[in-house]
Amino acid sequence: MGQRYLARVHVTLKPGVLDPQGEAVKQGLVTLGYEGVKEVRVGKYLEVLLEAVDTEQAYQQVEEMCRRLLANPVIEKYSYEIAKAGEESKV
Repeated sequence: MGQRYLARVHVTLKPGVLDPQGEAVKQGLVTLGYEGVKEVRVGKYLEVLLEAVDTEQAYQQVEEMCRRLLANPVIEKYSYEIAKAGEESKV
């Protein structure tokens, strides 16, 4: 049996990719009086709880998950951090 890990994955659009949802949020903020808002980019945040033999295997699995399903590599970029479950900081 492996150890439990928590992966926190951030997926965002690559620079230069049109973000209509981000533009809609920006316009809403400006309408609410936040005139200083110049750009908003919308992305995804995922938490994945997984079991792996060790940290290296956990990183390999999460990398593969991102490449195969969690992100579209044509238009999105991703980053992640992994900690043993129960040891991650509560942010």
